[in-house]
Amino acid sequence: ARTVLENLPPSLDSTAEQPPLFDGTTRLYTAYICPYAQRVWITRNFKGLQNEIKLVPLNLQDRPAWYKEKVYPPNKVPALEHNGKIIGESLDLVKYLDANFEGPSITPDDPAKKQFADELLSYSDTFVGSVFSSFKGDVANEVDPVFDFLENSLSRFNDGPFFLGQFSLVDIAYIPFIERFQVFLSEVLKYDITEGRPKLAALIEVLNIIPSTTYEPITISYSSS
Repeated sequence: ARTVLENLPPSLDSTAEQPPLFDGTTRLYTAYICPYAQRVWITRNFKGLQNEIKLVPLNLQDRPAWYKEKVYPPNKVPALEHNGKIIGESLDLVKYLDANFEGPSITPDDPAKKQFADELLSYSDTFVGSVFSSFKGDVANEVDPVFDFLENSLSRFNDGPFFLGQFSLVDIAYIPFIERFQVFLSEVLKYDITEGRPKLAALIEVLNIIPSTTYEPITISYSSS
């Protein structure tokens, strides 16, 4: 993937005017701090589509009324404006970008890897929900099984450090959440997700050096609000 240094536009709040709709520009409505939106942001960057897909970041605490009324009625991010329509849902959009735009593929050709990718993508909601719910309960008991599942999944293909061996849409689906959970669980709840999980530790290490998966200069807030 080619790396493009990008001047990130400011987030739009309720006072901001709506960008033109369906004027031929492809727009990714996003929020810098949202891990679901970051999945699509990473895909865009990894495929080198910074010039083809314009970022329209929103302030989720003070989002513009026009976004729900005229752009995307579910009022969530991410959403993509492309070819006269608006498409939502982060995993659907990751697949859509891979199928409809140029750049390196993030979908495996191998049938066994494709099947495992589907299983891991289906599991992602369970993973995210289990970790979020653990914040109010017995952390170790609730998150040990899901992080052990990830560690075991990383052992399925040994031709690289990623879930499917090579970097793929599965890594993109998980890494925004893994990175958040690692920091929050370590700093707030003193739980190290990499302890006894060398493959997960290796995945995090290698993803931290892929330019397209870093979110600087965005600062992620871990407040409980």
